[in-house]
Amino acid sequence: MQVKFEKVDSPEKEEALIKAQSNTDDIKAAIELLEGGKRKLPLIKEGETHLLETTAFYYIESVDKRTFVYSKDDCFETKLRLYELEETLGAYFLRVSKSMIVNLKKIKGVKSDLSGRMEATMLNGEKIVISRSYVKEIKRRLDL
Repeated sequence: MQVKFEKVDSPEKEEALIKAQSNTDDIKAAIELLEGGKRKLPLIKEGETHLLETTAFYYIESVDKRTFVYSKDDCFETKLRLYELEETLGAYFLRVSKSMIVNLKKIKGVKSDLSGRMEATMLNGEKIVISRSYVKEIKRRLDL
């Protein structure tokens, strides 16, 4: 891939153009990096709305038609569905089961299970299960 840099005289003229055959995970990650990756979403905790940066999300889980966002120490609720969050979140988020999306940057380690599933240990010590049908993709994304 060819990379070019051109100096401009003001911040208003700054822009980045990516020309690629398809919008791969690497391209999405580059876009997220260029945009700053500091997107905030409104989340609810104890009736109060909080704006939390998506980089603080560890994982998102859907339980009984309600969607919960877990950070290092807290749990919030969002009105968004998992499929809506998948479209909104950056390239470092990946579906790991029918009811869960995980932030790949918050995974400390993974280990395989006898049943073909995997168990991921998050940076905060929590363990999550990766369904068999998503194992191949998470291995690819984590370069395992």
